Amino acid sequence: MSDVVVGVDLGGTKTAAALISAAGAVGPVRSVPTPAQDGPQAVLDTVAGLVREVVAHGGRLTAPDGTTTDAAQPATLAGLGVGTAGVVDATAGTILSATDAIRDWTGTDVRSGLSARLADLLGAGPVTVENDVDSHAGGEAWLGAAAGLDSVLMVAVGTGVGGSVVLGGRPLRGAHHVAGEMGHMPSPDAVGLRCGCGREGHLEAIGSGPALHRHYLRLGGSADAPDTRAVYARAASGEELALRAVADSARAVGRAVAGVVTVLDPAAVVVGGGMSQAGALWWEPMVAAARAELIEPLTGTPIRASALGPVAAVLGAARTALTQTA
Repeated sequence: MSDVVVGVDLGGTKTAAALISAAGAVGPVRSVPTPAQDGPQAVLDTVAGLVREVVAHGGRLTAPDGTTTDAAQPATLAGLGVGTAGVVDATAGTILSATDAIRDWTGTDVRSGLSARLADLLGAGPVTVENDVDSHAGGEAWLGAAAGLDSVLMVAVGTGVGGSVVLGGRPLRGAHHVAGEMGHMPSPDAVGLRCGCGREGHLEAIGSGPALHRHYLRLGGSADAPDTRAVYARAASGEELALRAVADSARAVGRAVAGVVTVLDPAAVVVGGGMSQAGALWWEPMVAAARAELIEPLTGTPIRASALGPVAAVLGAARTALTQTA
């Protein structure tokens, strides 16, 4: 089993990990709460502990074609791949900037911290660190909705709006490590609205799940709807203001998708995150808005829902580590 790595999806709420083979077979995905408010060292301790748990249990690996094999506990790993929230210097393995979802995460040397904690398991195997949306995109491009395509735009819409561009199977990093960061694109639908980054008018201020809820309240919606899920439920029951809020937010995302597609001309767009799973009331106006903005040669660009769900980021993080072992 020397050809297996562990892929890790490190989020502000939970951390998930699994053994992944070079052929894309996935072991049992294990997860633990992320001690996000206890500081970086506690988070790294938790990740290292989860990696050891995944390795110790081995388990049955399921290949993309559905066949399974039993995996014994590997003596060493071929590598470790981590996808994490924040702007990541993927070359250095450090966090350049991050929100307060993980306290004091900015400046953390994730690679060195995990290499030291897991030296006995890793040997000479690499530790790779990248943005979590890049990991999600890498997973979908490897074995998911964009498998076999040379270029993909990944859009993740949930508590924020993230993006990633995959070229030749690998996420594009950019000169400042923020390639594909769609959430902070200026959006005509967000004029006057404050983004979480502190600036006004960015897509995330209207397109994210929490922003949809805030938009509903601004329109005069009922304060009895405590969150985005409740707003969507009201929309599904036919409430006019809720329907408008959902459509406005979805339209903003679709228009932004069209803008990026026009610049990059990807083979496909894959949309993931919680909002992509909300249903037709969000999906249909998002796609319609994108199609309405695209010029004729681009109107047929496929816009697909994420196929892998939560395991996508684990797979993509593992894939990045595997490319470093080749």
